[in-house]
Amino acid sequence: MRILFADQFPTPAVEALVEEGCDCELMPGLTAAEIPAASQGFDVLVVRSTGVTADVFENSPSVSLVIRAGAGTNTIDKEAAAGAGVIVANVPGRNAVAVAELTMGLMLSLDRRIPDNVVAATAGEWKKGEFSKADGLMGKTLGVIGFGSIGQEVATRARAFGMEVAVVAKARSEAASDAIERLGVREVDSLLDLAAASDVVTLHVPANGDTKHLIDTEFLAAMQEGATLINTSRASVLDEGQVLEAMGSRGLRVAVDVFEDEPGSKEKAFTSAFAQHPDVLVTHHIGASTQQAQDAVAAGVVDLLHQYRAGALVNAVNMDSTPGGAVLTVRHQDKVGVLSDVLYELKRSGVNIREMSNHVFAGAGAAFATIRVSSDISPEVVALLNATPEVIYCSLRESD
Repeated sequence: MRILFADQFPTPAVEALVEEGCDCELMPGLTAAEIPAASQGFDVLVVRSTGVTADVFENSPSVSLVIRAGAGTNTIDKEAAAGAGVIVANVPGRNAVAVAELTMGLMLSLDRRIPDNVVAATAGEWKKGEFSKADGLMGKTLGVIGFGSIGQEVATRARAFGMEVAVVAKARSEAASDAIERLGVREVDSLLDLAAASDVVTLHVPANGDTKHLIDTEFLAAMQEGATLINTSRASVLDEGQVLEAMGSRGLRVAVDVFEDEPGSKEKAFTSAFAQHPDVLVTHHIGASTQQAQDAVAAGVVDLLHQYRAGALVNAVNMDSTPGGAVLTVRHQDKVGVLSDVLYELKRSGVNIREMSNHVFAGAGAAFATIRVSSDISPEVVALLNATPEVIYCSLRESD
């Protein structure tokens, strides 16, 4: 398996893959425009923040898997990948602690004005009176928007600081529901209710159509005077112009790790009215950039590659998860061509297959296939399948 790492990746992890027989190339300086040509002949492409455009899938037919060494996949053209039959997978949750730690650091920095303290002292200015006016975090309410792995880690740390935590009530995963109960998180009815109830709002959502400019004029107007807003998720979640206006009219305090049109390279001069506003506290998109997080993400990527080599799809984000159809179970002799005959009968009947797996019994010479289809199968087709040579028995049931 040939693997191209188009961003920085820990050397020990790459060396381990090489020892397993993988052909690995590290090209961390590649730009999005250079990846289509560079990825030709590779089976797997691994990226962090570098964009993966449709040109990759048009020019590199050998690429069958793109791995985002992190959680967000908004920089990858997932629709083009799906059209080319390429899997896009991510490694969620591995950098959650790192982002949560930065979030708490930004929260403290805004409350205690730590950067301003340092700048003044470095300039030889003693302003103890001015910098002694912090509110403190204990007893304040933190509104968390996005209660996945990062949001849960932030809530855990906020509770340790004596803060109350609030989220919007909605259907959640079992892990998130357990965290809400364990941490004593309060649920409110809507985003606007969350804005009104929170002294601090922190954002931990992906970039998509539902979250674009989630923080808009209406949300900002509902926030408390002088409240704090922190964004360590994606720049598109904020309407930056409206945030700047709310800072001036309502005294909001803002800290971000991401902003629109941020530089794509590690070092570069840039101009941004938002990021360079004197009252916006900015870090350099470093939320996941701790060694602990990078090692954890690397381990997740290696594990995902192992699973892929074994034929398993793990954390694939561009697969169709639409329920429905029916599930055909086929118990059959473990012989060459049996499943081919079954698939031929399905093809003749105009039945399209959505998912399929086949498992062989130990020492029995038999196997068990599960085929999820996208259309109804008539009793006559099932009868034909049961009459197929070396098929033991076929049965049909509705999909879960």
